Amino acid sequence: MTRSEGKDAASYDGAAVPTGGTSTSGEDSIGPVVRAGLMATPKSLPPFLFYDAEGSEQFEAITQLPEYYPTRVERAILEARSGEIAKLAVARAGGDLAVLELGAGTATKTELLLRALVAEQGRTHFIPADVSDAALESAEARLHQSLPEVHVHALHATHPEALAHGRGWNGPLLVVFLGSSLGNYEETKAIEMLKDIRATLGPERSLLLGTDVVKPLDVLLPAYDDAQGVTAAFNRNVLGRINRELGGRFDLERFRHVAEWNAELSCVDLFLESRTQQVVPIDDLEVEIEFAAGERIHTESSFKYDTERLDAMFAQAGLAREHEFYDPKHWFRLTLARPA
Repeated sequence: MTRSEGKDAASYDGAAVPTGGTSTSGEDSIGPVVRAGLMATPKSLPPFLFYDAEGSEQFEAITQLPEYYPTRVERAILEARSGEIAKLAVARAGGDLAVLELGAGTATKTELLLRALVAEQGRTHFIPADVSDAALESAEARLHQSLPEVHVHALHATHPEALAHGRGWNGPLLVVFLGSSLGNYEETKAIEMLKDIRATLGPERSLLLGTDVVKPLDVLLPAYDDAQGVTAAFNRNVLGRINRELGGRFDLERFRHVAEWNAELSCVDLFLESRTQQVVPIDDLEVEIEFAAGERIHTESSFKYDTERLDAMFAQAGLAREHEFYDPKHWFRLTLARPA
């Protein structure tokens, strides 16, 4: 799971996704995608369903786990290299560079880059885009106190909506997409996402992209199946959300959290596996979902990229890699890219 990550990574079709709250009708908000996913063969649920209020809290706990390396390793790269990244991006922009961050959350990692930009050019504009108002409010309040030279323009938006906003921004822009969020998309959709980013860029604009790297499975898999069971609870919360919002009757303990490495596709796949044969009603949808013992619901894939694969995706999207930044173990990568 590439989790910071994926509040609207269910698919990349330019549509807004539901992000929380209690629905008044099963066919409002999450109902249609739940119906479609659980009545399909094989069953699946999109990963944006993780991020209701309870799931968002669980994710914050995940980022503090010793097994979950992406957050701390990406932060370490930014701590070490933000000054260099800022100099390169400002040089390309010619000054007065603004930052648009997709899926910004509370922007704690991005604050490191913003500090470097302030040191480089005196001030900057920051457009954090997210579907969580609480996260945006937290980011704006903190940055107002810690970095008054940063003018924050918080934007409640999905990734496509945020990029459309960026295309209307007057001036140089650095689009920031951290947390290996691109890894939440299968490759065709990831390339569509990169093409949409490319359409937002121009001669004075760049992309800073965080991506996870293939690594030994004894490091990779525990990040998605920790010893404390926090990730398992996070995964099962998808069913809890269906219970809360759609009148589902899932017994969460009758589903097992599964994380598997898919060598062919170079991704970690997450599933919820039915421990028994069972039938689960979802009252608001007026359906009963049948499960065989061992049947799985696919909830997320998290893709890992080597440089060659990422370069090939960039080429298809009209982008070109300029610089790469790694941690000492080469567990994670930040890439500064430009229009090809």
